[in-house]
Amino acid sequence: MDEQAPLAPLTMLGGLTPAAFMRRHWQKKPLLVRQAWPGVKPPLPRSALFALAASDDVESRLVERQGGKWRVRHGPLQRRMLPPLAQPDWTLLVQGLDLHVPAASAMRERFRFVPDARLDDLMASWASPGGGVGPHVDSYDVFLIQVHGRRRWRVAPPGDTAFVDGLPLKILRQFEPTLDWVLEPGDMLYLPPLWGHDGVAEGGDCITCSVGFRAPAADELARELLQRVADEDDAGPGKLYRDPRQAATATPGAIPEGLVDFARRAVEQHLADPQWLKRALGEVLSEPKPRVWFRSGVARRAGVALSLDPCTRMMYDEHHVFINGEAFRAGGRDAQLMRRLADARHLAPAEWRRLGTGALALVDDWLAAGWLRQVEA
Repeated sequence: MDEQAPLAPLTMLGGLTPAAFMRRHWQKKPLLVRQAWPGVKPPLPRSALFALAASDDVESRLVERQGGKWRVRHGPLQRRMLPPLAQPDWTLLVQGLDLHVPAASAMRERFRFVPDARLDDLMASWASPGGGVGPHVDSYDVFLIQVHGRRRWRVAPPGDTAFVDGLPLKILRQFEPTLDWVLEPGDMLYLPPLWGHDGVAEGGDCITCSVGFRAPAADELARELLQRVADEDDAGPGKLYRDPRQAATATPGAIPEGLVDFARRAVEQHLADPQWLKRALGEVLSEPKPRVWFRSGVARRAGVALSLDPCTRMMYDEHHVFINGEAFRAGGRDAQLMRRLADARHLAPAEWRRLGTGALALVDDWLAAGWLRQVEA
C-alpha cells in the first residue's frame, strides 16, 4: 500500500483522508457515503454466490423469517436447499468471500488503511424482498457496501444489548433506531462496534458486501496467549518444581503455596518478556481463518513477481515477521523487504532478488506451501 495513502482524500470515504476518517469516525460514530463506490459491481454473480455456499470449504448460512419466526440453517447449502428467489424474507450469508474470489479480495484491499491485524473478512449477503437478519449488534467495525439492489438500514446508538430469548439469532430485545437510510448500489455505511442495526432488502435481489474488522476480546486473547505458554517445549530439569523443604502435612488436599508461586512465575516469566509477548501475539493474529486450505506451489522461477495468496495473513513487528501463525526473526535488508511484502502483499523480481540466502530459503518454503504465488512481472 502507498505510504502516502493516509494523506490522500478518498471518494470512498466521502472526501475524507483515511487519517481524518480514523480520527473522526473509527470506533466513534457512523459514516454514510453516497456513491462511495460509483459503478460498483457484485464480486460474483448470484448463481456463483449460491454455488459457493454449497462448498464444504466456505462458511455459509441461510436465514429465513416466516410469520414472525426465525430459522437458521448452516452450510454447506445446495441450491435445492434454498427457497425460491421470489419467496420473501430470506437471506443467504457467505463468509470469507475475499479468500475465494479475486474481485472480493481486490475490494478488501481498498480498506488497508486499517491494520491487517484487525481484519476479519469480506462477507456477501444476498436477500429476497424483506430479507434480513433482524436488529442486532456486532462486536466489530464494519463497512457495508451496497453492490446490487437496495437495502434499508435503521441504526441505533449503543444501548441495551439484551437479546430475545429462544431465537436462533441474537436479535435485540430493545431496538430504537435514530437513523434511517436506504442504500443504493455504490453507497457505503460504516458502523462502529455495538451500534444496533437492522438491514432489510427492498425490492429483492439485493446484495450487500460487508468488510468486518474484528476486535479481539480480552478473555479470548488471554486464552490464546496462555495456550502458547503451555505449548512451549523448552522445559528442562532446571524448570521442574522443587520442594526439598516441604514438611509432612496433615492436610494433603491443600495446594502448597510454594507450588502456587511456582506456577505464577512460570506464566510471568513469559509475559514479562516483551519479545516473547510480541512473538506470541503476532502468531495469534496471523493465524489463517478456519476452513482455509492452501494448494502446494511450484519452485521459484527467475523474472516473476511474488504475491501473497489471498488466504495468507502476514504481519511484522520490529524484530519478527509473522506469516500464517509462524514467527521468524528478521533484521537488516531482509526485514525491510519482508515488511514490504507484508504491506504491499507483492514483491517485484528486482526486490526479492535482494533477499539473503536464508530469506530466499523461507520464500521457497512459502511457495511450496502455497502461501506465496508467482505472477508474471
